Formats: sequence, C-alpha cells, structure tokens
Amino acid sequence: MTTAITLRSVGKHYGRAGADRPQTLKETTLRGFKTGRKERFWAVQDVSLDVTAGRTVGIIGPNGAGKSTLLRLIAGVERPDSGTVEVQGRIGALLELGASFHLELTGVENIMLSSVVAGLTRREARVRLPDIVEFAQLEDFIDSPLRTYSTGMVMRLAFSIASHVEPDVLIVDEALSVGDLSFQQRCIERMYAFRAAGVTIMFVSHDPARIRELCDEVVWLRGGRVAAAGPPMEVTARYVQSQAEAARRLTPRDVPDAYTPAGVKLEAHRNRFGSLEAQIGAVRILNAWNEPCSTMESGSPVRLEMDVAIPDNAAPAIASATVRRADELICLDTYREVRAQPQGGRVTLHIERLDLAAGEYVFDVGLYSGDWTRTYDYHFGAYPFSVTGRAAGAGMMAPPLSWSVGAGVSTR
Repeated sequence: MTTAITLRSVGKHYGRAGADRPQTLKETTLRGFKTGRKERFWAVQDVSLDVTAGRTVGIIGPNGAGKSTLLRLIAGVERPDSGTVEVQGRIGALLELGASFHLELTGVENIMLSSVVAGLTRREARVRLPDIVEFAQLEDFIDSPLRTYSTGMVMRLAFSIASHVEPDVLIVDEALSVGDLSFQQRCIERMYAFRAAGVTIMFVSHDPARIRELCDEVVWLRGGRVAAAGPPMEVTARYVQSQAEAARRLTPRDVPDAYTPAGVKLEAHRNRFGSLEAQIGAVRILNAWNEPCSTMESGSPVRLEMDVAIPDNAAPAIASATVRRADELICLDTYREVRAQPQGGRVTLHIERLDLAAGEYVFDVGLYSGDWTRTYDYHFGAYPFSVTGRAAGAGMMAPPLSWSVGAGVSTR
C-alpha cells in the first residue's frame, strides 16, 4: 500500500535560557545585555513513523510532549534538525489556532491568502469561498478584520479553510477542543467524510475517547519520543494508566475521608485521586421524579448531579462521567468543559434513556484540567446502581427492538 507520510529519526531542538541567565534588568545591563548561555532541548527526538495513505493516526501525550512540534514538521512549517520527513500530496493543516492568519486582514482576505498558500490557485480559492464561509457560519462577520473575531470564530474559519482545500493529507491540532458542541460535531462528520474519501489524517488530541472514536492507529509521545504506537484501544489504555499513576502521585496524603449521599466511603489513594485544586462535592443519581435512586428500570431517564468547586486558577475544567459494568466494561464515557464559582456550582448529566441490560453498574466521576493533563478530583467506583428489566444475552444494551420477516422468509 502507498505510504503517505514517512518519518525517519526525526528530531527538532530549540534554544532556551540557561541557569546563568540574568534575573534583573540591572544584572542584564551590567553584563552588557548578554543573556547568558543558551541551553538546547529536544522538542522531538528520534521519531520514526510510516503512515499508510487513507489511515487516520492520532497523537496523544501531555503538554510539552512534542505533539504540535511534530505536526509542524509534517506540515512543512518547520524543518527538522535531524532525520527526514516525506509527505505525499497536498497538505491541509490546522495547527495552532489561527497560526497562519493575519489579524488586520478580513475573513475573506485570510481565506484567499491561506487557500493560495495551501496550493490552490486564486480562481480555485474564489470558487470555494462561499462554501468555506457557509461551513464556518461566519456570513455576518466575514468582511470584518480577524482581530474582532472570538477564539471560536477563528477556529471555525481555520478548520473550514483546511477542510476545503481538498487535501490528500489533513493535519489537525486540537481543533475539536474549541467551539460549541454543534460545530464540533460538524467537524467530526467532516473528518469521517475525509476518511471515507481516502484522505490521510493526522489528529492531535488530549482526549483518549475522541482518539478511539476517530483513529485507526495511535502514537503516544512522551518527552519528545514515541512511548508507544499501535491500535487505539491498546495505546490509549496505556496512556490513561500513566495518567492514573500521575494522579496517584498528585493525591495528598492528609485528605480527610468523606461519604457519598448513599454512604459509600471516599478515601484518598483508594477510590479518590487527584490534586484537589478543584473538587467534586455531593454526587446524586436521580430518577425521572427527581428522587435519589440506586435501582432503575432499563430504558428509563436518569440524571447525574455533581456539586463542584472550581477556583479561577483551575478553570476551565473538564467534568467527566463514566458508566462501568461490574466486569469493568465501559458502557458510557462522556465529558463537558465547565466553569463554576469558587464557592461552588452544579453540573448535571441528563441521560434521556439508559438502555442498559439488567445488571450491576457504577458511575465514575472526575474533574480534570482543560487540557486533560492534570487530574483535580476523581471518584472511582463510588456511585453504584442496579438496572432491572430484560437481560440482553452477552451484550450490554437492551434497547426497544423487534424482529420482522419479509416475503420468502419464515420463522417459528
């Protein structure tokens, strides 16, 4: 099969101020404005990778792991200091938010400029202009300077341009972490359409669930090097495990025990982990009548309420909820970016139909930093519940269903 992207022993280093740098303006002046010796650090080091044409490859890792640097090298924005990078075909790149935009130019002018830089002719760019504006939903602002746009508007424009230059290789750096949920869903649908059309996609995200959803393969970067590469479930599981170990290290030792409304004991380093810079308070499972419940009928609506306290220095945070079966199978994994007053607020997950098979389950809840690199408060296995109703054989779902047969088919 054709290889779309080939990396061989790729490395990129930058200079940063050393320990002997002057600390004050006076010290800088006395040194004749010499800033001291520069230290070299490798943002990416010894990365080798082959990406088959038409595959979607996710890149995960904490901040500073080298994800964005690697994408810039693949996109040709920067050159490697060691190794080689080869990319076959036209590249559509959405790197750091609006990195290639000019703030004083209007939206239209930025579309034309970015499209030509991406390889389109001016005529091709003009033909695509209405579709780019429509997808970005910026009809009322497209003739205004980019400096008047919000962050979400810039992201919508950047993704729309990158996805309309008919790329052979699409490079997306955390585009789905900004913007409203409806536009995020449109971006995901667009990426699925590219996959179906055989476009090669390199996608960076902090979110393991999103990586598992979209990608055929995953590369985990740690300290600028490849820590693991392979199937999404396997690599993301290892990454999540490493994050869990980091959360254990963050967890203070002197945290007093707490109890859930149902009486389950929350104990640090046993079923509660995190730095506690932001905290989860009471968590309630409620039925359709707004009553606390621990047993519910399959197919019934459920609400999960979390009281949270998120100081300004920890905002925005990610609130997450996971439903696990008794055998550890994950049945639901969802999250939402939230802010709350430091003195506290409430986050509610509404599940319109809990179509689970009869059995024993548990809610895990968590608060994380906005980039998923830091666990603030994670409650593991503290909110159990039972589902009654029809079992679904070996499956976990029990939705309303029926069978029918047509002409030429009989049943007993």
